Amino acid sequence: MNRTRLFGLLTLSVLLAACGQTPAQLTPDAPQASAPTFVDGELLVQLKGGVSSQALTSLSALGVQNVETLATVNGAALLRARITDGQGVTAKAQQLQASGLVRFAEPNWTYQTQALPSDISYTNGTLWGMKGNFGSGAETAWAAGKTGSKSVYVGIIDEGYQFDHPDLRGNAWLNPFDPADGRDNDGNGYVDDSRGWDFANNDSTVYDGGTRGSLDAHGTHVAGTIGGTANDGGVVGVNHNVTFISGKFLGRRGGNTADAIKAVDYFTDLKTRHGLNIVATNNSWGGGGYSQAMYEAIVRAAKANILFVAAAGNSGTNNDTTASYPSNYDTTAGAGYDAVIAVAAIDKAGALASFSQYGKTTVDIGAPGVAITSSVPYNTYSSYNGTSMATPHVTGGVALYASINPGASAAQIRSAILGSATPTTSLSGKTVTGGRLNVSGF
Repeated sequence: MNRTRLFGLLTLSVLLAACGQTPAQLTPDAPQASAPTFVDGELLVQLKGGVSSQALTSLSALGVQNVETLATVNGAALLRARITDGQGVTAKAQQLQASGLVRFAEPNWTYQTQALPSDISYTNGTLWGMKGNFGSGAETAWAAGKTGSKSVYVGIIDEGYQFDHPDLRGNAWLNPFDPADGRDNDGNGYVDDSRGWDFANNDSTVYDGGTRGSLDAHGTHVAGTIGGTANDGGVVGVNHNVTFISGKFLGRRGGNTADAIKAVDYFTDLKTRHGLNIVATNNSWGGGGYSQAMYEAIVRAAKANILFVAAAGNSGTNNDTTASYPSNYDTTAGAGYDAVIAVAAIDKAGALASFSQYGKTTVDIGAPGVAITSSVPYNTYSSYNGTSMATPHVTGGVALYASINPGASAAQIRSAILGSATPTTSLSGKTVTGGRLNVSGF
């Protein structure tokens, strides 16, 4: 599939238009902004070599101070840097690029969730995404005894989630490599990451609760759709059995590229160092522009056989003509296959949701994303709309397929998900497959 990244004229025009602006305040359930925003006064910078005193001195002379080393890739350091001389983000990026010191310099884009709140209250029989005529086909798979496996792991890159929720606690990860004892037992740089890590606040508390139904509600809702447990009086996810790990990077005001990169790399490290069977990350967020650093983090995960399932966006626009990230990334050139699955939202009647973004060459598949009931904080349930809600149906499908086909590669799982899509009129010419998720035949 040819995903056009539009990093040339599109990104340049967006940067010029945004130059000097501060990032918009991001609310958890806002539709995607029409133009990408970034963290004012910050850049992501990859040096051409390691972090030496000479390199840092050279950066300082150019009006940039290193704040944090995010990663080292092929011997080159990726830095989160602060502009110290008052220049705008675009101008400083261009200055650094021209200096010959860096491989690239780019904005630290801001992101937001891709959910729209709904006032529909939870009542019995509302889980149409699992068993309705245009649902995912999960109920048919369950009837055949295909209910998932706790040996399959999924990373939730999002807000945090209520890991002790009655519908989630049975599938919540407890880190065996780093017990809560005040030490970094596994040496990954994160002390007591027993449930995952909160990259937004740089601590181990992945569930913060807070104002009822707001903070961490989105991540908790996503988790319930992927793997809410069965027979407990609440909701049920695509998988009755799965293991989720939290990579929280979204807070009350959204998130940014630097923290998203750390979250992606966290899961890649867990898989490559500890052998956890992490098959996918769920990414129900968007709003930033193209990021070379983000793209390369997704490629690193792809090389570790981790799929990146992403929300297409909620602006109702065509991603073929106006790229939407992270769903428009394509890892084929870097990883040898495309690890990204971009997801549109459909409603109970099979229609493309009015808010859903689409794209014949850039959005892969549709899934239920309107009036989706799932778990939310304080042991309760709520109904949301959004491509945020469609995406975890597909991530759940990835985990379900992996549980049935334990030897399948990420490329094979992706092919199976897209190859089993049911043709759907509203998605014809609007998605790569022209169809919706169907896990019934796994």
